[in-house]
Amino acid sequence: MRILSICVIVFCTTLVVMAQQSSESKQAEKKWFDKISLRGYTQVRYNRLLETNAQLKCEQCDRSIGDNGGFFIRRARLIFSGQVSDNVFIYIQPDFASTATDLHFAQLRDAYFDLSLDSLREFRFRIGQSKIPYGFENLQSSQNRLPLDRSDALNSAVPNERDLGVMFYWAPAHTRKLYSDLVSKGLKGSGDYGVLGLGVHNGQTTNKPETNNTPHIVARLSYPWEVAGQIIEVGLQGYSGRIAPLSSTTGVAKVADYLDERTAVSIALAPQPIGLLAEYNWGHGPRFIAAKDTTEKNRVSDGTIEGGFATLFYKIDAGGQHFIPFVRAQYYKGGKKQELDARYYDMKEVEFGVEWQAISSFELTATYVISERNTSDAAKIANNQKGNFLRLQAQFNY
Repeated sequence: MRILSICVIVFCTTLVVMAQQSSESKQAEKKWFDKISLRGYTQVRYNRLLETNAQLKCEQCDRSIGDNGGFFIRRARLIFSGQVSDNVFIYIQPDFASTATDLHFAQLRDAYFDLSLDSLREFRFRIGQSKIPYGFENLQSSQNRLPLDRSDALNSAVPNERDLGVMFYWAPAHTRKLYSDLVSKGLKGSGDYGVLGLGVHNGQTTNKPETNNTPHIVARLSYPWEVAGQIIEVGLQGYSGRIAPLSSTTGVAKVADYLDERTAVSIALAPQPIGLLAEYNWGHGPRFIAAKDTTEKNRVSDGTIEGGFATLFYKIDAGGQHFIPFVRAQYYKGGKKQELDARYYDMKEVEFGVEWQAISSFELTATYVISERNTSDAAKIANNQKGNFLRLQAQFNY
């Protein structure tokens, strides 16, 4: 009986200890809302110093460039993100400085959910509104990019870089870490969009409803190599679909939708200390064609597209501060599907700049732009503008 009593006491004590440990474990386990982090950044700009032509504008870029432009909040973003469970990661990003008729409208930029299929999270489905895997610079955050605006040639393919759809990404764990290191160490990485990316999305661009029954399909293959202390990444990407014209002038002839397809090649060299980013794309899309005489109508028609850019830069670390001087040359010829009448462009531009990272929470960028933009739409058949101007941007990281 004594032995039995001792066994009962030991058993009961063990149960109590296990219950206490279980309770402590549950208390230590974080709730999903404790796993959400909050960060963001804001960019304030002025573009009109040393301006030589106030009529030179860029609708795709910064709408405060040129006549009637002034101080401008380009972006004011908060980013909510976190690994809320072993297999689910969330990312939600609103922007409080979107521009419509007036300034500073709140607009959703990202709202996606990564569903991992394995414990290392090498295989992921991304569901929701997110960046489309087309172009290194398009994927690179504006918080990390050197030029103040993305290039006309690549960004006109995916205006605002995002759309609603489902993406599949794969990358080995060691490559995912390298992608993360390139960003965290200030080496101007694009972020983690996999070695292989495949997806289907609406195709009508960010925050626009689908207007036809033909989704876009996109694919990207990109891999970073470490060679002799340098990191170089080469990429190939393409997409295809059909797009309805977003806006057109009354009387301009058009059809329901147009072929929208492109292919691009990319090469990126992390700045250690010399950096390079170059991309070129070509394809087909809608474009404005002016009437030759009174017997014809102005119209939106299928047309060819080509263009690209190259950015050369150099990273200087001095006294805990970072300076990155850079030069970018770009060229684009073709229509822009997101603009009125799929406005036709023939543009060339060179800019020289420097990014000064004074402290981790503050950066100042100055760029001098030499630009020539020849455009055509129903309102202005031949709008040919040349000019130079100095741009300033203060960026606050938090």
